[in-house]
Amino acid sequence: MTAQLIDGNALSKQLRAEVAVRAAKLTEKGITPGLAVILVGENPASQVYVRNKVKACQDAGLHSVLEKYPATMTEAELLARVDALNNDPSIHGILVQLPLPKHIDDHKVIESISPLKDVDGFHVASAGALLVGEPGFKACTPFGCMKMLESIGYDLRGKHAVVIGRSNIVGKPMAMMLLQSSATVTICHSATPDLAYHTRQADVVVAAVGKRNVLTADMVKPGAVVIDVGMNRDDDGKLCGDVDFAGVKEVASWITPVPGGVGPMTITMLLVNTIEAAERL
Repeated sequence: MTAQLIDGNALSKQLRAEVAVRAAKLTEKGITPGLAVILVGENPASQVYVRNKVKACQDAGLHSVLEKYPATMTEAELLARVDALNNDPSIHGILVQLPLPKHIDDHKVIESISPLKDVDGFHVASAGALLVGEPGFKACTPFGCMKMLESIGYDLRGKHAVVIGRSNIVGKPMAMMLLQSSATVTICHSATPDLAYHTRQADVVVAAVGKRNVLTADMVKPGAVVIDVGMNRDDDGKLCGDVDFAGVKEVASWITPVPGGVGPMTITMLLVNTIEAAERL
């Protein structure tokens, strides 16, 4: 068996076209969906991510504001900017690119964003809404993973899903979203004594720890669906995920590639959340 690919690029293109249609409808009503992106410091990776987010917004017909500040910006100054954007009616979504410089408290900044504009889905109110099944913004990466499963017509009801990773950004919200779709969910992490024991029982595995080859072919049940959230570099400097792709694709039924899998979906779901924020007004 060779796994079929879940093409994140193709799915993203389709979803972004839908976003563009929704944006055009809002524009006809005099509402231009707006996203503000704040970048503090000169982190090269962050600069690339921010540039991609801004371009994706513009391509989909959204208004995008990029605010760049030096690493010397104080926490108070950043909180003041967030507050101003909270009160700006032309801005529907606010994204503060992480990581922030060490002298700024990430959590305090995220919590200062209005839950109505928390299009990253990181606010405690958004996490709480997800936990209890209330409407709210979903964290973009796991939201994208769910859309990928939906795109292949995969019914999660009664399936066993194993999530490797427990971060607030991916692992925990991923587990909650799978649970809401009636999967039986196991969360594994660095303190799990026998990871393979759990993954071999899984119908779906989501690998999200940022560690190369954390999931190998002998750890996967034949026919499982494998979602690779990881972003790493191999010995040749090429982009790779958390999954040993070459080995696992010979065992799984479906698998996401890296690059071209989950990555494009994260930015796409940010656009979807921004459109929803504008539509709610």
